Amino acid sequence: MSEEKGIPAGTVMVSFMAGAAIGAGLALLFAPKSGSEMRETIADFAEDAVDRIKEYSKEAQEKIKTAIEESKETLSEKKTILTSAIEAGREAMQKEKERSETL
Repeated sequence: MSEEKGIPAGTVMVSFMAGAAIGAGLALLFAPKSGSEMRETIADFAEDAVDRIKEYSKEAQEKIKTAIEESKETLSEKKTILTSAIEAGREAMQKEKERSETL
């Protein structure tokens, strides 16, 4: 549904995960724990968040590379079709020119 509005699904997922990470971080900050327990919990949480972000980043890069390759293939196909159409038009124009010169 988000793609209908022009927002890619990957962007929505990353935004959701970032919001979840922020929410979880705030929940940890307001939890009743000692200072050392809280620092350890936050450090673990931050490490997990960084790992997830790196993973999502790699997935996004792979999807972008795939999209670029598919776009290159499509562009190449369209270029071939357009080149053929132009050549056919030139040949037709040349034949018509030759035909009109013989009349």
